[in-house]
Amino acid sequence: MSNGESGLSQQRQELLKRVLPAESVIERDAVRVGGAECRVRDGIVRFRDDDGYASSFALQWGRFQLEQYDSTNGTQLYGRRFARETGWPDHGLEGELILEAGCGAGAFSLHLLRTGANLVSFDYSSAVEVAAAHNPDGRAVFCQADILAMPFRDGAFDRVFCHGVLQHTPDPKASFMALCRVLRPGGRLSIDVYKRDWRIRPWKSKRLWRWLTVRMDQGNLLRFLEWFIPKWLPIDTALKSVPFFGNYLGAVVPCWNYFRRPELSKQQQRAWAIMDTFDALAPRYDIPASLGEVRSWFSEAGFKDFEVREGGNGVVGNGTKP
Repeated sequence: MSNGESGLSQQRQELLKRVLPAESVIERDAVRVGGAECRVRDGIVRFRDDDGYASSFALQWGRFQLEQYDSTNGTQLYGRRFARETGWPDHGLEGELILEAGCGAGAFSLHLLRTGANLVSFDYSSAVEVAAAHNPDGRAVFCQADILAMPFRDGAFDRVFCHGVLQHTPDPKASFMALCRVLRPGGRLSIDVYKRDWRIRPWKSKRLWRWLTVRMDQGNLLRFLEWFIPKWLPIDTALKSVPFFGNYLGAVVPCWNYFRRPELSKQQQRAWAIMDTFDALAPRYDIPASLGEVRSWFSEAGFKDFEVREGGNGVVGNGTKP
C-alpha cells in the first residue's frame, strides 16, 4: 500500500532531523542512523522491515482499515476516547512534536494531527502502511520501528502517546521505560494497557482459548471468525443481556459485542465484533498489568505528577516528566 509518495518530502526530512541523533544522515530515499542504512519505501522509513511478532496486526489492519476512523464510521468514539483518556487539547499544539508509538491503522493519528502538532508515528509491523495511506498530512512522518529499539534521541518529543500497544509487546514495563527516554523533561506521556485483575468479565473469555488460537494460522483464524461471529452474535447478545449473570454467561465463548453502541449500525457492530475478537485471540503477546504495577512504572521512571486510573482499554496512565 502506498501513501502516494515514494520518498521523504523536504518537510518530513526536516521533521526527522529534530528527533534523530545529530550524526544521522537523512535523504529522500534513505536514512542512516549509527552506521545503519534504513530504506524509505512508500514514504515510510523502515527502521525494521518485517512484521515479526506483530504479524497478526498487519493482517488485521489490512483487512479493517477504516472501521475505527470517526470520519468513516460516523461517530466520535475515538475522538471522545482521545480527549477522555489523555486530557490533551484538541487544538492549539502548533510547534509541539508528538510521538505516537504503535499507530496500527492510524485512527488516533488523525486526532493527534488535529491538535496542530507535528507527528512522528510508528508501528512494529507493516500496519503502518495503512496509517500512512490514510493520514497523508505533511506534518506527519511514519516509520516502521521497534518500541524497544527506537532510533530517536533522548528527550526528543514534547508528548508521547501510546494506546492499545504496551500489552502486545514482549515486555510492557521495558516498553514504558523506553517511551520515557524519548520524552523531554516537562513533556506529557499518555499510555494505556490491559488491566490484570481476578474479576470474571466477558473479555476474559480469550484466556480460555488463546493457548489454541495463537498457534493457528492467522488467516484461517480470521476466516473462521468472519464465518462464526455473525452466527453467534444474536446468542451472545442474549447471554450478555441477562442482568448480573451476563458477565459470567458471556465469559466462555470469545465474542466482542457492541450491541450497547447504538451509534454503530448493525453492519458496523458485526465488523467490529470480528475485528476485535481477532485482536483478542491472534496476537502473540497479551500481557496485562494491574493498577499498582502501572503506578510503580511511573514512580520508578521518576514521575511525581501522574495519574493512573481505570479506562476504556483497562488502565490509563498520564503524567508529566520531571
